Amino acid sequence: MIPSIKAPGSNTRGLLAYLYGPGRHDEHVDPHIVASFSPFGLRDPGRDPDATLTQLARILDEPVNLHNSGFGRKVTDHVWHCPVRAAKTDRYLSDAEWGEIARRIVHAAGIAPDRDPHGCRWIAVRHADDHVHILATTVREDGRRPKLHNSGKRAQTEARAIEKELGLHQVQPGDRTGEHRPTQAEMHKADRLGWQQTSRQWLQDRIRDAIPHAASVEELLAYLQADGVEVKPRRLPSGDLQGYAVGRPGDTNAKGEQIYIPGSKIAPDLSLPKLQARLTTGTPEEHPTARRNRPTTSWQRTTDALDHVHQHLTEDTTGGTGGKDSGALAQAQITALGDIINATAQTAPQELRAELRAATRAFARAQRSQIRADHQGAADLRRAARDIIHASDGPDGNALTVMMAALVWAAIVTSRWHQARGHAQQAHAAQQAVQHLQAAYDQAATDQLTALTHRQPTKEITNTLAGDVRSAVPDHAKRILADPNWPALATVLADAKALGHQPRQLLQEAAARRELTTARLPAKVLLGRIQHTSRNPNHNSAAEAARVRAATARTTAHAAPTDPVTPIPRAAAPAASSQHRTR
Repeated sequence: MIPSIKAPGSNTRGLLAYLYGPGRHDEHVDPHIVASFSPFGLRDPGRDPDATLTQLARILDEPVNLHNSGFGRKVTDHVWHCPVRAAKTDRYLSDAEWGEIARRIVHAAGIAPDRDPHGCRWIAVRHADDHVHILATTVREDGRRPKLHNSGKRAQTEARAIEKELGLHQVQPGDRTGEHRPTQAEMHKADRLGWQQTSRQWLQDRIRDAIPHAASVEELLAYLQADGVEVKPRRLPSGDLQGYAVGRPGDTNAKGEQIYIPGSKIAPDLSLPKLQARLTTGTPEEHPTARRNRPTTSWQRTTDALDHVHQHLTEDTTGGTGGKDSGALAQAQITALGDIINATAQTAPQELRAELRAATRAFARAQRSQIRADHQGAADLRRAARDIIHASDGPDGNALTVMMAALVWAAIVTSRWHQARGHAQQAHAAQQAVQHLQAAYDQAATDQLTALTHRQPTKEITNTLAGDVRSAVPDHAKRILADPNWPALATVLADAKALGHQPRQLLQEAAARRELTTARLPAKVLLGRIQHTSRNPNHNSAAEAARVRAATARTTAHAAPTDPVTPIPRAAAPAASSQHRTR
């Protein structure tokens, strides 16, 4: 249930005309009052043919007119408007139930507190099954103005309590970092012009697509202009940027003038200061020796960078790193992870882009929270995103599949990290991204897994490798060997052994990087990790073995039979056959 307090207005009669009118698309049916400030009721223009909107407006405006007839500053912004909408999946609510909901909302918001005879005058009008409109005039009966500071937050808190009491869909509590929802006017305009997205949504996609291409805000604005976006920078006398706004071509006002929307009004993390902090941090110079040892393709290099995200977020979730700045670094890595998903969506094969694009949009909500990000600590990940965008080698099928498997795991760990900090909306958004990433990965891996299965080694070699599995990961060996992807994993292990790797060590390393308790298909999980490790020229067995021992100890200490993400209420989670296990 969403109470949405609108900007204050000045025309009570005009708002009543809208509430009792047919609506912009004839969607208003049987408008009538379900509750009001008057204990004896009011004459309702929707049910009483002798009642008029002008009479009702005069009653509601009486305290305002009395106040303005005296000395002092006149009140002009006196109309308070708050639609309250139920979820599409909620049951039908009666007029009596909607009336009680309206009374609780005006009490919580400070419009008309219970047992206060001097509260503001208000009515709740219902003209559809799923919502009501609360209209109030914000001068109390004693001539004072109501205290409306944080009224929206208080109304939302009351709505959460109402949802629980009435058994309705429970909306995840927010933290004021959510994006601006499209207004009814924006949605109607998009429908009228035949646009699939509102201008605000269209612009957000274009800005997020431009971020992986840019190393500064100036580059980002130039890229947007080249992409056909109308850009309106605001500069100081020195020429430095002070702000910016963007517009969608063809989106004009009644005078035919281009409409511009500031970045901060599109999404909180797209304001100029946030973009500057995100894009202008320097990237450390890479040592020539390290550069020579880097994997050969951008997809392999990105998988290497993602390994650090997995490790840090897992340790930060379980308390392994600690320190006051660990949250800032993790938040920066999550933000950069969203850029990598976006870059992958722009460069992956065409058949994968729809799911990857959906993952990008879902993960955008997980990229921002109240924790201030230390973007300097995520410079390698941002470089990885740009590496993908500017890659000249093209997407290598196997390397791309392995990297996408790493993206799935990174999104899972992101959801857990947010969940551990009580970021319900961000955790849910990351879960949604996991589903889209998983679908893209499954599609990308199908041909590869089929080919690997056809090359399954001989029965004798397969039995030997099965013994390595039982020795390396005894707790999960039974599930791994029963996984339909085990023949493909056996092929990968045999190939790695032919290159001089030890299958048992590779299995231990892969299991340490990605816990298997919550994996639906553990052989498929291990397969991607081992493919990357066995091809990585920078693989250091001694250092890796030490890291594996430490990671294994942490995994054993914190392993649980169920996924830590699952406390998110079922009603808020997207439909799926299983939320807990992936791949």
